[in-house]
Amino acid sequence: MVMTSMNIIDFHCDALLKIWEKQGNLAFADAEELDINKQRLLQGGVKVQCFAIFTSPDMSSEQRFQVALDQIHYFYVEVLGKNPEMKQIREWHELDLLQEGEIGAILTLEGVEPIGNDLKKLNILYQLGVRSVGLTWNPANLAADGVLEPRNAGLTLFGKEIIHFHNEHKILTDVSHLSETSFWDTMEIAKYPIASHSNARAICDHPRNLNDEQAKAMFAKDANVHVVYCPMFIKESGVTTIDDLIRHIEHFCSLGGVRNIGLGSDFDGITTKVVGLEHAGVSQNLINELLKRYTEDEVRGFAYENFLRNRPR
Repeated sequence: MVMTSMNIIDFHCDALLKIWEKQGNLAFADAEELDINKQRLLQGGVKVQCFAIFTSPDMSSEQRFQVALDQIHYFYVEVLGKNPEMKQIREWHELDLLQEGEIGAILTLEGVEPIGNDLKKLNILYQLGVRSVGLTWNPANLAADGVLEPRNAGLTLFGKEIIHFHNEHKILTDVSHLSETSFWDTMEIAKYPIASHSNARAICDHPRNLNDEQAKAMFAKDANVHVVYCPMFIKESGVTTIDDLIRHIEHFCSLGGVRNIGLGSDFDGITTKVVGLEHAGVSQNLINELLKRYTEDEVRGFAYENFLRNRPR
């Protein structure tokens, strides 16, 4: 049976970056320029949206911390403040308290460059609501090497300190942009690993995707891997369809990940789109295609319930 609507948790978007770039002059309620706005979240059945804080590699760490704070400001003023349906999630159990018509909003951090070498700054971001942190974007930083750092080194001592902070405060450690060596170092010590937006390297050979051994290690720890809608991580060339994206889900299922797959759109961070997945408002197109191949329980898992089951306790 094809469903018309199913709750979705989307673990990655860059709407805050777009709002910051426009100095707050984009209405989160309904701005057409935003792939993810309140109207589209409601239309698409997205029940929980993660909002990444991302800062440009061109800036100093001091500038980047200020930009991170500015993006958090827009999260509070533009996303939450003007849209009472948006409810910030600060504790994982609060996901269970969302009412009909409400949308959970979670702050995440994509790369720890804004904190420099100062763990106190990470604590400030935690106090402001950040609940998932990726140590790197693509380059190397003071914590770890990212996927595009040629030397492929692992975590630094500071990077390990950060993960211990995460473990203590039930913050997710996001592996999506880590170099392979950093990934394995992280898996040794992180209590709450997650891949917020990563696909299968066996299907599309891009360094941002996870190889089979990495995916199996995630599943063995009951950690979620959220597939990403970015065409270059789905297919090497040509028009990208929902079927192409589902191939990654099928592959992760073949590795034992049926109870660990989630969704991480990367909307507002991507310029090309999957046909039929152009913005949050059409998210149910993916659900309807999945229901042609999987049981309703399995699809509910991919859409929402796998994360609910595997979240920090």
